[in-house]
Amino acid sequence: QLQLVESGGGLVQPGGSLRLSCAASGFTLDHYAIGWFRQAPGKEREGVSCISGNDDTTSYADSVKGRFTTSRDNAKNTVFLQMNSLKPEDTAIYYCNAENLATGEDYWGQGTQVTVSS
Repeated sequence: QLQLVESGGGLVQPGGSLRLSCAASGFTLDHYAIGWFRQAPGKEREGVSCISGNDDTTSYADSVKGRFTTSRDNAKNTVFLQMNSLKPEDTAIYYCNAENLATGEDYWGQGTQVTVSS
């Protein structure tokens, strides 16, 4: 079965850190662009970060630039989102997406809840 599974979410105080993981099963991630998205209650899903499938170029939304870092570990078939200096406005369900631009294959994980609150 081809799937993505996110983990690592939870409750953290403002200023704290979390590391989200996006693990693939049934396929390998190394040729996929991996995007992290989030959706807060009552808001549309927004893009947070992306790591390219060919040279691992990364990009970030302005709201998280300098605080979040995405990386991949091909040996573990996993992509990570390191989130530092978390703010209450980072509270959302976080999703990862894997897209193979050559084949059009596209997969979404089920999401993991991140809550930033004191």
